[in-house]
Amino acid sequence: MNKLKIAVIQHDIVWEKPEENLQQVSNIIKSAEYADIFVLPEMFNTGFSNNVNDMAENINGDTIKGLKIIAKEKDAAICTSIILTEHNKFYNSFLFIKPDGDIIRYDKRHLFKMGGETDMFTPGKDRIVYNYKGVRFLLLVCYDLRFPVWSRNRNDYDAIIYVSSWPITRRHAHDTLLRARAIENLSHVIATNRIGIDGKNLVYDGGSCIIDPKGYPLAEAKNNEQEVIYAEIDINGQNKFRNSFTALEDADDFDISI
Repeated sequence: MNKLKIAVIQHDIVWEKPEENLQQVSNIIKSAEYADIFVLPEMFNTGFSNNVNDMAENINGDTIKGLKIIAKEKDAAICTSIILTEHNKFYNSFLFIKPDGDIIRYDKRHLFKMGGETDMFTPGKDRIVYNYKGVRFLLLVCYDLRFPVWSRNRNDYDAIIYVSSWPITRRHAHDTLLRARAIENLSHVIATNRIGIDGKNLVYDGGSCIIDPKGYPLAEAKNNEQEVIYAEIDINGQNKFRNSFTALEDADDFDISI
């Protein structure tokens, strides 16, 4: 399959209330149109919290169990991040949850030290690209957006999924970098961000969108509104563009050191 329908969910997050947020998201997805993939903001169930001891769950926790049920019932994949604990360490983990319950996990590489993330979390080491229904997705979280080397397309992916909690004070950077990542990598970009005010009094106004490989929006959420936006990404069309505009072939070669 070379065309996938993507649903991006932009919503407010109840601060550090996983059960309430899971129920909210469940209601939104159940009433939404069909899509192959539903994308939720970063730390959708807690907000961008550093209260890891109370908010962290393991891979068999209630939040993941709940998302698996929703994915199965909707017959769709669900993407988001949560605070995950493993071997006495804490991770901001992107979870790609398939309808059959299988999970692909990416641990956020670039931790936001200005928000205290480096004091609580362990950074990931592996760059994850996952092929779902014939489309190769690069999985990234929020602050990863600022680091183009980590996002660089080496002809190994078709689309980037970013899940974020990106405050309004840096919204211009968010919007600009999303389009830059699409243009420089000749790739679709799927991005979700929350709205509302969190427990640290940070304000978020959204900016969720789906962008085509030329940097043009296929769908954009309204500012400060809970909304589900949809778009179909066409990989055959993207490949025709790449074959006619061969910028990826001229990219500089490099190695990433971890």
